[in-house]
Amino acid sequence: MVGPTRPLIVLFGSSIVQYSFGHGGWGATLAHFYSRQADVVLRGYAGWNSRQALQVLHTVSPKDAPVQPSLVIVYFGGNDSCRPHPYGLSPHVPLSEYKENMRQIGLYIRSLSETTRVVFLSCPPVSEKMLVGSARTYEACRVYSNTCIEMCNELTRKDQSFKVIDLFNSIQKRQDWADACFVDGIHFSEAASEIVAAEILKVIGESKWEPSLYLGDLPTEFEDVMYPIQPFEK
Repeated sequence: MVGPTRPLIVLFGSSIVQYSFGHGGWGATLAHFYSRQADVVLRGYAGWNSRQALQVLHTVSPKDAPVQPSLVIVYFGGNDSCRPHPYGLSPHVPLSEYKENMRQIGLYIRSLSETTRVVFLSCPPVSEKMLVGSARTYEACRVYSNTCIEMCNELTRKDQSFKVIDLFNSIQKRQDWADACFVDGIHFSEAASEIVAAEILKVIGESKWEPSLYLGDLPTEFEDVMYPIQPFEK
């Protein structure tokens, strides 16, 4: 049995995060697995990039909040990687700025408490055959994914509280990924969400964080109440 305050896990990102609480989504899967052990909270904003995220970070995660997250899972990059528009009508963020934005986001979140951890999700691929005439490309996703991984590895060399998941390559381990992992070429199907949830749980399980956030180490809030099953009286 545990007290009234469970660990808080926050999912912070763009539409990949916002839609993750849909049926079969990776956020919904995490909430299910952590039920009665941790609170999984959604902070997803469709269409956003890392620049917009950095601007509202202090509002989304204020330092004076009574309860600080034990873990924040961060995803931005897909919108940042879009081709720039000649009149600025695109969520594109230049690569160097994207890297610095993500670094600042990570450092701010880490500063929320001594035990706040950060897991970055790198930019996944897109299925170009589903995206005729799109501003998104497979190659741009690869470049932004590598940059996110590079940025996180730089942070990790100084602080093991940071982890990164290579979604670009994890998604492509499935042979039919371009058909099976997306509903529209960008957003995840249930098949992709299964991969994402599994990768997140794997990273949490392999991390040496104290206190542990691994499912097997967290207590369940209150004991089950076992009532004998009786047939309804007629």
